[in-house]
Amino acid sequence: MRRGMRRALIAVLVLAASSTMACGSGSEDASAAGVRLVEIGSFDNPLLVTAPPGDRRRLFVVEQGGTIRVVHGAKTLARPFLDLRDRVQAGGEQGLLGMAFAPDYARSKRFYVHYSRRGDGDTRVVEYRAASPDRARPSSARVVLAQEQPEANHNGGQLAFGPDGLLYVGLGDGGGADDRHGARGNAQDLGSLLGKILRIDPRPSGGRPYGVPADNPFVGRAGARPEIYGYGLRNPWRFSFDRRTGDLAVGDVGQNAVEEIDFVRRGRGRGANFGWRPWEGDRRNFDEPAIGHVRPVIVKSHDDGWCSITGGVVVRDAGLRALRGRYVYGDYCKGQLRSARLRPNAASGDRAVAGVRRIDQLSSFGEDARGRVYAVSLAGPVYRLAPR
Repeated sequence: MRRGMRRALIAVLVLAASSTMACGSGSEDASAAGVRLVEIGSFDNPLLVTAPPGDRRRLFVVEQGGTIRVVHGAKTLARPFLDLRDRVQAGGEQGLLGMAFAPDYARSKRFYVHYSRRGDGDTRVVEYRAASPDRARPSSARVVLAQEQPEANHNGGQLAFGPDGLLYVGLGDGGGADDRHGARGNAQDLGSLLGKILRIDPRPSGGRPYGVPADNPFVGRAGARPEIYGYGLRNPWRFSFDRRTGDLAVGDVGQNAVEEIDFVRRGRGRGANFGWRPWEGDRRNFDEPAIGHVRPVIVKSHDDGWCSITGGVVVRDAGLRALRGRYVYGDYCKGQLRSARLRPNAASGDRAVAGVRRIDQLSSFGEDARGRVYAVSLAGPVYRLAPR
């Protein structure tokens, strides 16, 4: 072999070895170096970003204090879409916490909000209707679900329509340490809605403000609430459905030691027990049974700077090729964006998204109607994940 060819071959082998070592380190997502954060605006304690199905022009930003803002193109409209400040108790883990548009929103104009009621902090899920693309009709309010909250924390807050067109509602365990309300807490108690993900048809049915799907897992079981879909959750602050597969990922906020991401394939969350309070992540918390416990696929320790996990979304934005199919998530304290591939009982390739700065007070992730992904800071900024 000629000397020049041999040198070229050696250089190629060295480069390949270096690339393999870098990719195999698992500490940083080198393939995602083409991701950047584009700030779309700054808001007053934003907690959520969402959009109506099919509306590719508008983005809705939910502010903790009780207002919903519209971003139309590159401009945030001065007048709120809806102002609920006179009805919302805000601060700490309370406030206007969630919003979801009905799948038929373009026709029905129905959307739903989840907030802490002024005066007592109890949970309200309320239906409203839009008067125009940029304005809701405040007088259209109809209470769908009312739930007493024992304490001011662990209220959950997420609302999302699933691939089946039904509304899923996240509720925490009622607050305080060790799920202390009730003989064995709320999360494992099928007679309580707390510590659960609920599944309802939010339209009035049979004289009730909502309907209960006949195929919910605990329909007809004595002593169980039929609204329950999954249980054993401490505070499912943010959960999401993969817009392509319908798979469910839940970010369940831990207590003193561990944060967790739970994952089930489409439909497999039906009746799932995610383990709290007997389990906190992969750590035994109480010597109590947790029948059929679904173990988390991602576990993070407070010893490593994690404090309150922020559940994310599976990226389906065609422009973010390096992250496509990966679940992007983070933590309120750590502020680092991470991604992983999720599958039942495990996750692979969990690593930091390279080249993306830390986000202070990371509070939420969201998607617009195009599937573009957003990260939200409670400190004010909202960012879109964009190709570099």
